[in-house]
Amino acid sequence: MIKINTGKINYKKVFFQYFVIVLGLFAYTFGWCVFLIPKHIVGGGVAGVASIIYLALGVPIGVSNFLINSVLVVIGLRMLGLKFGLNTLFGIIVASFAFIFWQQIVHIQNYVDVSNLESFMCAILGAGIAGVGIGTTFNNGGNSGGTDIIALIVNKYHDISPGMVILYIDIFIVASSFIFVPGAKIDNIVYGYIVMIVFAYVLDLTIEGYKQAYQIMVFSSKNKEIADAIGSRVKRGVTLLNGYGWYSKKEQQVLVVIARKQDKVEIMKIIKEIDSNSFISIAKTQGVFGKNFDTIKS
Repeated sequence: MIKINTGKINYKKVFFQYFVIVLGLFAYTFGWCVFLIPKHIVGGGVAGVASIIYLALGVPIGVSNFLINSVLVVIGLRMLGLKFGLNTLFGIIVASFAFIFWQQIVHIQNYVDVSNLESFMCAILGAGIAGVGIGTTFNNGGNSGGTDIIALIVNKYHDISPGMVILYIDIFIVASSFIFVPGAKIDNIVYGYIVMIVFAYVLDLTIEGYKQAYQIMVFSSKNKEIADAIGSRVKRGVTLLNGYGWYSKKEQQVLVVIARKQDKVEIMKIIKEIDSNSFISIAKTQGVFGKNFDTIKS
């Protein structure tokens, strides 16, 4: 979730986070409205249930999405607290409005014609765009409600990826579309499962890509200056280890810093500014747990 301290609030940062959440949700609903629904392909989640209702009864997806999620948000309030409920309510409202915006206001299907595309291609494109959208939303503390609520509850207490949780829950939803969607064929069910798999994969890829951390080791005679600059400009902790250069036969300090992907460029810039001749080793980490990173879960 978006963490807002009780002290000084960085309004620009908060505004930017919510702005990115809105963009992510609009991308998510765009994938559904343009590529999946016109081909009668039903994915998982509350959006999948709302799609079934829309294809069977004609009720706008945005309306069904809002009503179903309004019930599920109560679960989030009880399990994850008030802040989660408020952020989820924001996501539900935005996602529901985005569905209505694409379908009932813009009539996006009249501008983006996918009738000439194969259903398989539409399933890949729709799921990929939706996965990136939701992944971006997750990374900035938001969500679209629905099975995302369940996924985040499980992920909060156990190291199980949100994509896999959503995948298992959604199997039943996609299968049920064969019964309730008029004219549904086995092909539609197969494409629905393709959507689930691609969506889960892209979602995890987007989240893990955002969380990617690096271990940077710097061998330089100016490590103290580099450490001070990293601490003041990037706000990352730095460790200096005592080492001994076997080739030079001299003692020297080795700077070690664990940094997020988005911090790596700035750190490299600092190192180049202070000592362009330094020796640097960069390695991707499998996982980083502790202050300012992930927490260990049972």
